[in-house]
Amino acid sequence: MNSTVLWIIAAIIAIIGIVQLFQGQIILGIVLLVVACLVGPGGYSIFQRNKT
Repeated sequence: MNSTVLWIIAAIIAIIGIVQLFQGQIILGIVLLVVACLVGPGGYSIFQRNKT
């Protein structure tokens, strides 16, 4: 997958998570922010392939 697409998806999920936090849905907001970190190519990505 193209890393730009992963960045865009992660950014959208993170924005939705922040909006949920402001609306008072703390658990859902935190879950969405964690999912955004897992999807994004910057750190650990669930789409990352083993390069061994």
